[in-house]
Amino acid sequence: MSVVGARPNFMKIAPFAQAIEAHNRESSPVIEHILLHTGQHYDDAMSRMFFEALAIPDADINLGIGSGSHAQQVGQTMIAFERVVREEKPDWVVVVGDVNATCACSITAKKEQVRVAHIEAGLRSRDMSMPEEINRMVTDRLSDLLLTPDRLSGDNLRSEGVPEDRIRFVGNIMIDTLEAQKGKAEKLGLEEVVRANLHRGADRGRQKAELREQGITVMTMHRPSNVDSAEVLGDLVDFCRLEVCAEMPLVWPLHPRTENNLREFGLWEKVVGTPGIILLNPVGYHEMLRLNMAARVMLTDSGGLQEECCVLGTPCLTLRWNTERPVTLKEHGGASVLVGNEIKRIREAWRQTLDEDRRPVRPELWDGKTAQRIVRVMAARG
Repeated sequence: MSVVGARPNFMKIAPFAQAIEAHNRESSPVIEHILLHTGQHYDDAMSRMFFEALAIPDADINLGIGSGSHAQQVGQTMIAFERVVREEKPDWVVVVGDVNATCACSITAKKEQVRVAHIEAGLRSRDMSMPEEINRMVTDRLSDLLLTPDRLSGDNLRSEGVPEDRIRFVGNIMIDTLEAQKGKAEKLGLEEVVRANLHRGADRGRQKAELREQGITVMTMHRPSNVDSAEVLGDLVDFCRLEVCAEMPLVWPLHPRTENNLREFGLWEKVVGTPGIILLNPVGYHEMLRLNMAARVMLTDSGGLQEECCVLGTPCLTLRWNTERPVTLKEHGGASVLVGNEIKRIREAWRQTLDEDRRPVRPELWDGKTAQRIVRVMAARG
């Protein structure tokens, strides 16, 4: 039984489900796969859009947990998931990533004496203020099989005392999805993506902006450290208005949390009135991938986009002070620089980045075949 809870999980479970189907066509024993959606991502329309775009089979079970505090989501998921585990009696529960569903379902599975496999194990930011870090640590401590995306993650687990026979280096399953979907994204027109997703009221920013390949900056922000403070968000907005837009258009898919705070902090009119800031509604996977391909620079606090920028070669300024994905950083051969939300630091990295060439980097086993390796490992364990 594999578990998804929120959008970041969808890109990781799609290749796993497809690899199980391929295994069952070609090998034995047949793996019976139950896909469970906790419903932590409570936008049903957005969930359906991602499932359809990535050819993920419909969830066999949807717990419909919805929104709420971290404690509410974890507690309600555990109660509902316990009933499912007792009814279905799976041999394995497979969890992915670091959302609340990952932690809740791994705890429940172990209490029911069911083995747990964690895809994307061993990532560490060392920042205990991040709920995701707590979810990762709890899940890894309980998991019987820890499937790591890079060698640094394996080293993290060994330093925490995890036995070697529980760790398997399999590569990054997110890149399986990127490789499978890249061709479809490439066929999308840049203008088409912007026009189809343009935020209502953002026409002023769009009118004077010329969209060119490698001639736009793309930005995504959703983390509280960047968007929950009026001062921090205001400084970031001013940097984008006065400095980024002086060089090129800024394409900004808006997270609902960010939009709400722009309005609450009195920044909304300043943003929509800036020529060159192009606000988009939340976009689908292929649309975001297409924007990444067209970007001269990416500004983001998303871990998944850090990984995609690494493989695509998009220079990435990561708006965080730490990352659980250090393999994507320049000091490890990647394309990302940690800049936090200090404007001086962002400005220096921005200027330096404009002078650099695009340089794709593919870490070891980021080859689009991670899901196949995971299924082979799990089939061998029975």
